[in-house]
Parts: sequence; C-alpha cells; structure tokens
Amino acid sequence: MKIKKPQIVIVGGGFGGVKAAIELAQENVGEVTLISDLDHFRYYPSLYRTATGGSRQVSTVPLEDLLDTSKVKVVKAQVAAIDRLQKHVVTSKGKTFAYDYVILSLGVITNYFHIPGLEERAFGIKTVEDAETFKRHLHQQITNNKKPDLNYVVVGGGPTGVELAGVLGDYIKYICRNHGVEQPKIHVDLVESAPRVLARMPRDVSKMVARQLRKKGVSLYLKSVVQGQTADDLTVNGKPIRSHTVVWTAGMANNPFFAEQGFQLAKNGRVRVDQYLQAEPGIFVIGDNADTPYCGMAQTALYDGAYVARSLIAIIRDNQAAAPYRAKKPVYVMPAGPHWAAVVWGPLRLYGRLGWWLRRAADFVGYRDYEPAFKATQWWLEEYAQEDLCEVCQPNAEVRQAPAGAQS
Repeated sequence: MKIKKPQIVIVGGGFGGVKAAIELAQENVGEVTLISDLDHFRYYPSLYRTATGGSRQVSTVPLEDLLDTSKVKVVKAQVAAIDRLQKHVVTSKGKTFAYDYVILSLGVITNYFHIPGLEERAFGIKTVEDAETFKRHLHQQITNNKKPDLNYVVVGGGPTGVELAGVLGDYIKYICRNHGVEQPKIHVDLVESAPRVLARMPRDVSKMVARQLRKKGVSLYLKSVVQGQTADDLTVNGKPIRSHTVVWTAGMANNPFFAEQGFQLAKNGRVRVDQYLQAEPGIFVIGDNADTPYCGMAQTALYDGAYVARSLIAIIRDNQAAAPYRAKKPVYVMPAGPHWAAVVWGPLRLYGRLGWWLRRAADFVGYRDYEPAFKATQWWLEEYAQEDLCEVCQPNAEVRQAPAGAQS
C-alpha cells in the first residue's frame, strides 16, 4: 500500500517561497505545491539596474526555470483565503488546495500613506514593469523635450532609494549624450523623513553613504515629509519642488491578506510567529511577512525559507522535533553609485570599489541559491549588460541626434 505523502502548500514565489520549495523538492518529503500570482520570480536587488538601463532578464525569471516541476507543482493564482477547519488554501477563483503544512511568503505592498497624488503620479521600481515604465519616461522626456527634467526626486532613503539616487544622475547624462542633447546640470534629490539615510543601519555607515551621495551630486532632504504631488511638483515640508519625475520607494506595508484572515499582528503590521516561525500550528509565515528581527531583507527571506524546509524535513522524514529558529544577522551591502558600495559584516566596514566587488560576489551567491553554478554565472554576467529601450542607447550604438518627436 502506497503511503500518502504530506501536502505542503507554499504561497508566494519570492525569495523565501522559492527557497523553501527547492529545499523540500531535493529531499522529496511531501507533495509540494507553490502558488503565486506571478509566473516568474523577481530578483529585487537588480531592479534599480533595470530601471537605469540594465538587463531585465536577471530581474525576472520564470518559476518553472527555477523549480523541478516533476517535484513541485507550480500554480499561477491569487490566494484569497485560508480555511483552517478544512485545511484548505482557497484561490480568488474558488479553487482549493488541501494542506498538512502551509508556508506563507506573500511579500509586501507599496504604502502611499494616503498622500494626495502619489499613487496616481509617482513612479515605482518594485516590479520589472514599473522599472521599464520609469526608464521609458526618462528616454521619452529627453527625446521629446530635448532636455532632461529640472529635478529628479527619489522619495525614501532606504536601500532602494539610495541605490537609485546613486546611479540616476549618471544614467540621465548617458541618455543625453547618446541622443546628442546638451547636458545641463542634473539635479537629483533624495527625500527622507528620518534624520539620516539608511536609518536601520549603523550611524557611521549612514554617514559614509550620505557623503558618497553628496559627492555624486545628490541633494539630501532629511527630516522631510512629503505632503502631496501634482503634475508639476512635489510638496515637501510645505514647499514645492518642481519635477515631473518623482520615484516613490519610501513606504511598504504587510500584505493585507494577513489582517483579512485574522492572523495576530505585531505593532509593525507583521505576523506574530513562535520559535518555529509558526503563526498557528502547521501554518508558517516567513520573510517580510513575519515579525522577526531582520525581516525585510532578501537574505532573511532565504534563511527563513531554508529553515522551515529543514524543520519540515526533520518532522516528516526523520520524525524529529524541529530546532528553534535563531535569527541570523544579514551582511549589509549598500551600493551608492557606480562601482561604490558600503559593506557591514558584523564589526567590519568596507567602502568603495572593494565593497562594490563584494556586492557583485553577494549577487552571485544569491543566484547560486537558486540555480546550478553554470546558470548562476550566466545570470551574474548578464546583470550589468545594457538593455535600453531605444536603438540609439544600445551598447556600441553610434551617437547621433534623435529626430524631433522621436520615441525612445
């Protein structure tokens, strides 16, 4: 008689969900189903590169390329509910998936804090589509108007905002140069409500990153609150900054699924979990959704996914109790301009080009978490390939004057 394997349902195709699926499939301890509203995996650390001329291929990878589909069933669907009594995950179209164990890793959503005009007018770079919309705007603005914007405003002094602000000025100059457009002084502003950029990092690191940004010509507006956006300007601390290019990277909120489904939430809106990352018996919550010390980091989501997978392997295959979860402090690698990054590795601090190469090494390790060495190397080499939206800005293209009204 064939013994029925436990049903393991993973909701979310991000860092944590995919990592858990890979680990569980390798050990073949259950019937694994991964449900995601996307059919691809987003590599968030490279999205700022996609937004400034980099390749989209390493920012979005089909889930079926990452997972052994003979061992993991991949389902594209929006999850709407969890039925604890029947032990079913329910999709928005009413389809149900039975589970013995469920791992929830749904990611976060953008929070505009009800600030007038932002959601309708600000750009974002949370998805590849967002990044390419922003990139298209930059090209069209320069080719149509024959000049860049007066000010480019990035709102949010966290990692994404710092990464983007550090390279944006150089990218605007690159577009102007390739289109034969005169380059006025490029103004890039970074607006942050906290007293310093990278508020979650040590003060000495924030100071060095701020110094590097200013060196790149970025104006820092600290302790500054955004109050609204119109078609022509952004209001900050009661004063308008004239701009048609505002990028919002400041606010993230937990996925509303957890509040809607009655999970117990901490003050920060994330789900309270026990020492095994369980919100309830058999229901694990990981990554950005869980109230753990280092949530919000890709490294933490990877670590959580691997931890829950190991816990389930111990319980199902080895009939052993899972080891308690111990949060792992991530290594912080913070780019702030071309070939410059700050690295925080415990007490160690590294800045500049060496930090940049450590970032490149960290990217390779990130790719290697999902793919064999050969494929990971391909991704790594492609990450900094130029992939612009207009022919004139492709690598090795002849610099020429774009015709009036041309679309990038």
